[in-house]
Amino acid sequence: MVYRTITTEVDVDIDLDEFDDDQLLDELESRGLDMNSRFVDGDQMREILEKIWIKRRTNKDYQRELDDLIYFGIGKIL
Repeated sequence: MVYRTITTEVDVDIDLDEFDDDQLLDELESRGLDMNSRFVDGDQMREILEKIWIKRRTNKDYQRELDDLIYFGIGKIL
């Protein structure tokens, strides 16, 4: 008995707006990609980064804000 493999390529147009964020994250995780964003507040991260940026530009200590960024981003305490 001889087996053959037949491959067909199909183009499908989809609109990502048809999926909610959780569905997209679940799909990425099923592919082995961890976006590490389930419990991260993007606005909070941007605010902390801006504080770090301002303090760094004005030559002030920004260690506390950097610690906050690490904690809120990956949940690790230094």
